[in-house]
Amino acid sequence: MSKHLTKRAEDYSKWYNELIVKADLAENSAVRGCMVIKPYGFAIWENMQKELDRMFKETGHQNAYFPLFVPKSLFEAEEKNAEGFAKECAVVTHYRLQNDPDNEGKLRVDPEAKLEEELVVRPTSEAIIWNTYKGWIQSHRDLPLLVNQWANVVRWEMRTRLFLRTAEFLWQEGHTAHATKAEAMAEAKQMQEVYATFAEEFMAMPVVKGAKSESERFAGADDTLTIEALMQDGKALQAGTSHFLGQNFAKAFDVKYTSKEGKQEYVWATSWGVSTRLIGGLIMTHSDDAGLVLPPKLAPIQVVIVPIYKGEEQLNAISEKVNVIVKELRAKGISVKFDDRDTFRPGAKFAEYELKGVPVRIAMGKRDLENGTVEVARRDTFEKKIIKQESVANHVYYLLGKIQENLYERALTYRNEHITEVNSFEEFKDVIENKGGFVSAHWDGTIETEDKIKELTKATIRCIPNDAKEEEGVCVLTGKYSAKRVLFAKAY
Repeated sequence: MSKHLTKRAEDYSKWYNELIVKADLAENSAVRGCMVIKPYGFAIWENMQKELDRMFKETGHQNAYFPLFVPKSLFEAEEKNAEGFAKECAVVTHYRLQNDPDNEGKLRVDPEAKLEEELVVRPTSEAIIWNTYKGWIQSHRDLPLLVNQWANVVRWEMRTRLFLRTAEFLWQEGHTAHATKAEAMAEAKQMQEVYATFAEEFMAMPVVKGAKSESERFAGADDTLTIEALMQDGKALQAGTSHFLGQNFAKAFDVKYTSKEGKQEYVWATSWGVSTRLIGGLIMTHSDDAGLVLPPKLAPIQVVIVPIYKGEEQLNAISEKVNVIVKELRAKGISVKFDDRDTFRPGAKFAEYELKGVPVRIAMGKRDLENGTVEVARRDTFEKKIIKQESVANHVYYLLGKIQENLYERALTYRNEHITEVNSFEEFKDVIENKGGFVSAHWDGTIETEDKIKELTKATIRCIPNDAKEEEGVCVLTGKYSAKRVLFAKAY
């Protein structure tokens, strides 16, 4: 397969799809709308999972696992949630196949094997989890209940794109129960902060923290907090959400606790999640026309070493020096690969690791052997330096930190340059169509106006920022009173 990529400026969507396949991250599967995550792509997800899991446990959460199937009656118990996800549900109606007597070798659904109750394949797990919590929670001593699960979910999307929107995807979903509204709200805000910290410190992806408008909230939530990122093509990406569910699910599933005063009270709830769409966000925040660009903190391979040699004797001499460097790098907690394959030329290896976004490449050849040096190349800037072999481990350790920092600053500069304040609908339309990015505009607070703006421009309210400045003004569309600005954008 040719490693050449379509240029981002020519066709951003095509570039994105090609990059995922050519960098060996994922591919489409035989199941419509589903993907196969390949080992290199899954290694990125494992690194994300590892850091997030650590952060969840540090904030007092424990992992559990709940069934994939949700009885339809349970799914329907919380009406807003059921209605919100109904059109995306896959449903199991039968449990057995049998030979088709009219078509030898073919199977058909056994009509006698119809389920007494249909099962929904989970699009989200609130229903099955809150039905379970009813048996776990009796007293105030059982609270707070702080549970997370790593799982797959199914949402039968009609228009899919690798990592960003697939019929099945991997995610984590936290589900917590609390004695008071204040505790539940604090939990929802805490998890928004956890997500923002992860996005910025590990993904090097700057985000805006805010709340969703009523029409953009999670189905069944009283409030949805979000982190919103901006991709290189000027479109926004919802990167993580944290929902204050109020007592909606507690009432739907009759989950009560006995308070310290001996009263029966409904518990307060949150749920929160991020998914493999974060990998899509990672790609579109940093990558370039040469391929993937990975922040060192999430890169499966942080450093690759490529020998340049003629003959086995030279390779052996280089390998001896490289093994010392590998040991020193690993002692500093750096993941390193020594690619001594004799089936590819050095140039082909350079191109492969450039495409795969490995942050640092070290090359060692005959002249380096004689001079006691190596060539160190950065993936983010393509800058190369000759470094003494005895200094290379310290240099690379420092360099990985600089690359992580540079990727964040570069993305932050782009994001900040693409937040545009507008005061009229003409300005609004011009920025959305020609510049892209976030548009900071006054909105009158009504769903009708929000829907009309979406219809006219395809832009939606991404969030009402946590730090939105109190500023009286008038809605860009209707001219009605507005107390603060909100962020609009076209989004994935």
